[in-house]
Amino acid sequence: MNERVTIRDVAKEANVSIATVSKALNGVDVVRPMTKEKVFQAAKKLHYVPNLLGKQLKTKRTKMIGFYTHTIVGPYFSSLIEAIAEEAEHLGYGVSVIISSDKQVLRSHLLGNMVDGFIGFESLIDDEDLAIIRGEHINAVFMDRQIKDFSISSIVFDSRKAGRWATEFLIAKGHEKIGFLPGHPGVYDSDERYRGFQEMMAEHHLPVNPDWVISGLFEEQASYCNVLNYLQTIPKNCWPSALIAGNDLSAIGAIQAAQEMGLRVPEDLSVIGFDDIDLLRYFEPKVTTVQNPIKEQGRQAVIELLQLIDGVKEGENHILPGELVIRETVENYEE
Repeated sequence: MNERVTIRDVAKEANVSIATVSKALNGVDVVRPMTKEKVFQAAKKLHYVPNLLGKQLKTKRTKMIGFYTHTIVGPYFSSLIEAIAEEAEHLGYGVSVIISSDKQVLRSHLLGNMVDGFIGFESLIDDEDLAIIRGEHINAVFMDRQIKDFSISSIVFDSRKAGRWATEFLIAKGHEKIGFLPGHPGVYDSDERYRGFQEMMAEHHLPVNPDWVISGLFEEQASYCNVLNYLQTIPKNCWPSALIAGNDLSAIGAIQAAQEMGLRVPEDLSVIGFDDIDLLRYFEPKVTTVQNPIKEQGRQAVIELLQLIDGVKEGENHILPGELVIRETVENYEE
C-alpha cells in the first residue's frame, strides 16, 4: 500500500516551505499567484488530499451541516434537499441528511459534534431536546415551527396566510360549503393552513362542517382513498362544493377520486392545493394552488445557519410569503 502523500511532500515538489503550501491551499492571500499555482500543480500531480480530520480538530469545524427529518418522501422534500445541498456546496459545506424516527439517533448527532449546525424538519425535537440545544448553544434553523434564541432561527412558509388566501378565493367564487383535507396532525404547515381556513370561514360567518374535514395526510393515495370513500358513502346533497387540500399531492388524490365517481373538476367540484410542486406541470386538469417558495426556503435556511455558525448574528424568525396561482380546478359556484 502506498504511503499517504503529506503536505511535506507537496512542499518538496513545489520547492517551497510547508507554511507556504498551507497558506496557498487555504486561500490565504499573502501567497503570490505564481507560487500558489505552483503549489496547486504539485498537489494535483501528487494527488494530495488534505487531512480533514486534523483540520477539523484545529479549527473545531466539520464543514458539514445536518438536515434532520423522519421522511424525505414526495416532491416537496426532493426540491427542498436539492436546494439545501446546492447552497451548502456553493458556500463550502457538505450536507448530512439524517432520516430517522429514533430520538437517540437524533440526539447522538446533535451532541456528537458530527456537524457544525443543523436544519430541522422534525417533530421528534420536543421541549426537552430544545432545552439541550439551547444549553449547548447548538446552531440550528427550524423549518417546521417559529422559534428563535441566541443560536436558533426559523425559516417558515406563511401557511396560515396561505390557508386564508385559498379559502377567501373560494368564497369569492361563491362557495360556502368548503371541505378541507389536513395533513398529519401536529405538523406545522398542516395545522397553520387549517387554522387560516377556520379563521376565514368564521370571518364570513360560514360553518366548518366536521364531515367535510377528510384526512389527507399530505399523501396522494391517502387522499384518493379517503375522498373516494366519502363520496361513496355520503349522499350527494350533503357534499361540499369545494375542497382545500393540505398540499398538492392531496389535491391530485382528491381530483382522481372525484373523477372516478364521474364528477367533473371544476364544474362539479372545485379543488385547490398548496406548494405548487413541479409534478403539477404534468397533471390534468391544471391545479389551482398557493405557491410555496420551497427552494428559496432551503436556500435561506442554509445562509441563516452559516451566519449563526460564524457568529455574525443571533437567531430570528423569518416568514416567507406565498402566491396564489390560479389555474383550472376552481370555478364559480352555481346551484
